[in-house]
Amino acid sequence: MDEYVYGKNSVEFVTVCVEFCALVEGANENERVNFIDKASKILPLLYIKASLIKPEECFVEYPERFVSEEMYNAVRNGIEKLLGHNDTYLEVFVEGMQYSDTPITAFISEDLADIWQPIRDFLAIYRLGDEDNSRAALSECLEAFREYWGQKLVNVLRPLHSILYNSDLLENEEDYDYDFNNEEIDDEDCECGECHHH
Repeated sequence: MDEYVYGKNSVEFVTVCVEFCALVEGANENERVNFIDKASKILPLLYIKASLIKPEECFVEYPERFVSEEMYNAVRNGIEKLLGHNDTYLEVFVEGMQYSDTPITAFISEDLADIWQPIRDFLAIYRLGDEDNSRAALSECLEAFREYWGQKLVNVLRPLHSILYNSDLLENEEDYDYDFNNEEIDDEDCECGECHHH
């Protein structure tokens, strides 16, 4: 068994990837607050899991891509529709930004779709169970994390956090399922999978 492909860290990364894909692909079946809440929890987990695995060299050409332009647009449009005017934010961490006087407008839907695309491509191959192809796909996904989607992920967390914890930005306050008066967090209720229940 290839430890790189099927080791603990890789399997945990795959598990979080599956959850992330299910969330963004099902955006149109979600409540806005619920979606933002889940996204703001799963993205840091995705970052941690990806950063724990060092890309290894692979011995086969990367297999063909799975995600089409139509699929990408469907995911992006679903998120954009769900978030409405909350989809837009001002980005400060963009190459060339220091030479620009005007802030750059970015979109949560585009960032999430950009993160989703390499992950979905990877999962499509990983699910087929071919070890060499899985190794190539995992390495490609992790290299893309280091070069591209990891930065997208940390960028998009900022507006998601802002929307989630700034009550003015949320129209449906009653959808929010947190009790701000209760400061104690019981890890029995935590769904992150990282908390240890004693």
